[in-house]
Amino acid sequence: MPLLRRKKVSDAGPAAGASGSDAGSIKEKKSPFAKKPSNTAFKQQRLKAWQPILTPRTVLPTLFLLGLVFAPIGAILYYYSQTVSELTIDYTGCSSLTRDAAVQAIPSDKVSYQLHGTTTSNFQAPQWQYVTNASAPNGATCHVFFAIPEDLEASVFLYYKLTNFYQNHRRYIKSLDSQQLLGQNRSASDLNDGECKPLGEQNGLAIYPCGLIANSVFNDTFSDPILLNSASSSETNVTYVMSENGIVWPGEKLKYKPTTMPANLLVPPPYWQGATGPFGVPSGRYSVDNVFDPSANEHFMVWMRVSGLPTFRKLYKRNDNDTMVSGFYRIDIDDNYPVSMFGGTKSIVLSTVSWVGGRNPFLGLAYIVVAGILLVFALVFTAHHLIRPRKLGDMALLSWNQEER
Repeated sequence: MPLLRRKKVSDAGPAAGASGSDAGSIKEKKSPFAKKPSNTAFKQQRLKAWQPILTPRTVLPTLFLLGLVFAPIGAILYYYSQTVSELTIDYTGCSSLTRDAAVQAIPSDKVSYQLHGTTTSNFQAPQWQYVTNASAPNGATCHVFFAIPEDLEASVFLYYKLTNFYQNHRRYIKSLDSQQLLGQNRSASDLNDGECKPLGEQNGLAIYPCGLIANSVFNDTFSDPILLNSASSSETNVTYVMSENGIVWPGEKLKYKPTTMPANLLVPPPYWQGATGPFGVPSGRYSVDNVFDPSANEHFMVWMRVSGLPTFRKLYKRNDNDTMVSGFYRIDIDDNYPVSMFGGTKSIVLSTVSWVGGRNPFLGLAYIVVAGILLVFALVFTAHHLIRPRKLGDMALLSWNQEER
């Protein structure tokens, strides 16, 4: 096919020759060897490596050894976790009680006692009462009565616990402005274009602090536990004083500073407006004297550190010095936080600690379960090796050495 024969460079003339040389140079630039990695052991994947050969002589002792190591570690973790005393009382239904009625027993399914060395059969069951209180935000206070059958050595912690609250939702976690919390000036437009939307601005004013997390801050309050009818004191009732300071990690405080923006350019979050409890702004607007300062409120800092699971507890108070003596106690709760809107519950938790932390048997049980699995596999493999041993490198069981059926 002479019509389809490619012209030679000499046939095409000098122009074609020039274009051909250009094409050759372009082709040379696109050479796959132009970016060849250096000839080193790392980049050429020639690093020295050691690959163990899994033989019964190495695998079986390893399984036994790991099982024997994990078992005592799990037992120690579980034992010290069980030494932590913990009392949990669900007070969600307290506000639905008849006001100023007689003290009632709290349903047993709302109470959980996990006390070291003590059973629930030898002390008085918890009780509650909803009484009128003109100074309370809702006009009433919930009294929760409970027994401490044994002395609780310091440190003693008071937590609040919420269920079915998904702080781990992606949109909820991102709904804040770190620059605003650090005290930097953030206009309403800045916040409305950022992560706080739709709680960044209201009527052209910057919401402070903005976002879903701040708007939904927990605002129930708990009094210090009061020991009733104390036999060891001249006073009838003795307050076990707990501190609301030191409840947040030290590094968290660095994330918060007071704002420098004028009060007339700021507005509280929607749920704070008109509220009379903690974080509430009854007038609905900030003034020079009542602008919220996040750096001075550790409860706010605790809440802003979101939890990863829908059931969580957050620290409210602590006492690191004094023993909480056994007796019958009362805690007064101002019930402000609505949990019915998300189908959750709220509880108070009194707890001590050990060197492994709070009461959480999961880690110890996990070690014990893993140890059991390792030992079972070790025994099964050992029995199989003794009953039906197989020579190392034996090729008798390879597929191409089997008789055809």
